[in-house]
Amino acid sequence: MICLGCVLCCAPKKTSAPPPNRPFPSVEIPIMLEDQEERLSWLAQHFWDRFTAPDSLYFSDSLHVNGVLKEDVEKQVGLFSRLLEQVSPADGFRAMQQLFTRAESFQQAKPSGNLLPEMTELVAKYFYDPNSPVRSEELYLPYVSGLARCELLSPTERQRYAWEAEMCALNRPGTPAADFVFIDSFGHRRTLYDIKAELTLLIFGNPDCHACAEIQEVFSANEALSAAISAGQLKVVDIYIDEDVDVWKQKIPTYPSNWINGYDPAFIIRTDLIYNVRALPSLYLLDANKTVLLKDCTSENLFAALGL
Repeated sequence: MICLGCVLCCAPKKTSAPPPNRPFPSVEIPIMLEDQEERLSWLAQHFWDRFTAPDSLYFSDSLHVNGVLKEDVEKQVGLFSRLLEQVSPADGFRAMQQLFTRAESFQQAKPSGNLLPEMTELVAKYFYDPNSPVRSEELYLPYVSGLARCELLSPTERQRYAWEAEMCALNRPGTPAADFVFIDSFGHRRTLYDIKAELTLLIFGNPDCHACAEIQEVFSANEALSAAISAGQLKVVDIYIDEDVDVWKQKIPTYPSNWINGYDPAFIIRTDLIYNVRALPSLYLLDANKTVLLKDCTSENLFAALGL
């Protein structure tokens, strides 16, 4: 006689199949938009519309964000970052504002989801991480400003994001660069605004920084850039902002002779936080009036802006 209890105990357990992945829900650009700039602008503003629509909730777990694999979501953030490089700064700023607004609204409607925290992590990785090739504090600013006001976050989190927003607001493109005093390699006391040139490339660097040395090599190898420096159209100002000035003085011969090299004697750039220097080298391109054209830019973006 077979024991019914044994049959039940030994019977294969039914396991629920893992939920299927859904592809990232892309949007389609309206066919009536024929101008390329208009199409890119529209796509930037609506890139996340379907993914952040709160009308239906897909599963979220350690591998998924609203039903989409996290790795696929990250790929879309990468595409989005490249898209924002092709639209106007104003359109890029609005697109990041809309991304935060939609992510926040989704989280409010679907508190069991993980869309806002996951998107926040990816946005910081691509737009704020100093090692990101597409970093842009100007694009991170509208998103982090939203986080600083977000009631879904704790007061401690909002305070941290408010600090990041304050740092991103320093020396924004289109605003006057903060002036400061430095001592040049000849011992002369100078200010940033003393430098007279059509363009000024301001570099915060360190002679022991490997990435700084690479930048020097790249710049020295560019004949057009060297010609602009020789003609006085562009002046390169490299400022050492750390405390071991003796080390800097010993390394002065390693700097290009056609650069203006100096150090911050009072360490106000770091202590007073007049510039948000999070990694070295940090590059700023300024016009003749010392208005910021590019902030903490990559060498690729610099060359593109200079037409080199």
